[in-house]
Amino acid sequence: MDFHAPARVRHLRPSTTEAGVLELVPSAMVAGGSALARDADGQVVFVAGALPGERVVVEVETEHRGYRTARLVRVLEASPDRVAPPCPELARGCGACQWQHVSIDAQRSLKRDIVVDALRRNGGLDLETLPAVERPTIELPAWSYRTTVRAGVVNGRAGFRRARSHSSIAVDDCLVAHPLLVPLITDARYPGAKEVVLRCGSRTGERLAAPTPRRRGIVVPDDVHSKYMHEEAAGRRWRISAASFFQTRADGVDELARLAGDAADEMGAATVALDLYSGVGVFAGVLADRGWSVTAVESSTSAVKDARMNLRACGAEVVGADVTQWSPTPADLVIADPSRTGLGRAGVATVVGSGARRLVLVSCDAASLGRDVGLLRGAGFAPSAITLVDMFPHTFHVEVVSVFDR
Repeated sequence: MDFHAPARVRHLRPSTTEAGVLELVPSAMVAGGSALARDADGQVVFVAGALPGERVVVEVETEHRGYRTARLVRVLEASPDRVAPPCPELARGCGACQWQHVSIDAQRSLKRDIVVDALRRNGGLDLETLPAVERPTIELPAWSYRTTVRAGVVNGRAGFRRARSHSSIAVDDCLVAHPLLVPLITDARYPGAKEVVLRCGSRTGERLAAPTPRRRGIVVPDDVHSKYMHEEAAGRRWRISAASFFQTRADGVDELARLAGDAADEMGAATVALDLYSGVGVFAGVLADRGWSVTAVESSTSAVKDARMNLRACGAEVVGADVTQWSPTPADLVIADPSRTGLGRAGVATVVGSGARRLVLVSCDAASLGRDVGLLRGAGFAPSAITLVDMFPHTFHVEVVSVFDR
């Protein structure tokens, strides 16, 4: 396992005589959102809630081979990037927003640092081969942005996961949820359900609530759908079913589509494209509108149905298949938006098998992006542009759009 270089640590002796209590100075943030420090023996300690450069007191919670995890007890010397979390639900135990204690500008810088480190360590890119990793080209609103929520249900109420726990807690407000969703979180009732998917269209006003297991007797406003809803983004109107994936904000979809479309336009006379892990067909629609012949490939039955509905007028072909098991057709360009685990070897093999000379990869996890970069470089692809899109303020998550050529 790879870690950052040892921190320059002061006062590393435990500040109390209690076992497992340490005084540390973290050196960096890592994928997963924790700060990394090293104890007096050089062992790695991951600290949730701390920031690089702070002097903190922590209590070790878990022991693993080669590292430990710890909870923050108190901050002795705070980073200038630390702010007071504005949401009172955090104090009550909500763990949905892991970085509300970090200023917005610092969040964006730290996310870039995490991505750069993953590209170097997992992708094998050094300073000479690493292209500029661009901070977000636009700054998306940091509050009231989230249009999709997968919530736990606590005594019939929607709730979010507790910090450092698998259990959920009901909340009385949510500062990152879109205003159309807040009543579905705080006031609606889902008796007998274990979780509920909540969605809204920020540009259509439509809302959806889909509890699991499905139950009669849920209490939601009359306008709330249960099967599908619509959103407008990237110049199109999209049908999105409860079980289909769609990004959590329309303005973020606009930006992802712009970056992918620009990368396609740069190819000039190329005409044939694949949209792998296509979801409801966003990138296929973007390319089809620009004159490309597109095949979209998606394994989710729900998303395939949505994509066929969404793309029926533009001539794009929609294939219901596992990308890793599908025999690719020839293409000039591939756009791939895999799940958090990334492309992996099988996904890269499908990209290579298409014969495409350009790949646009949309990644939602820095570590998997780094691994995919290493695999793609081994297959003859070189990264030419890497851009962050901060879709999830106040969390450690970030979307990355990377362009590869061969």
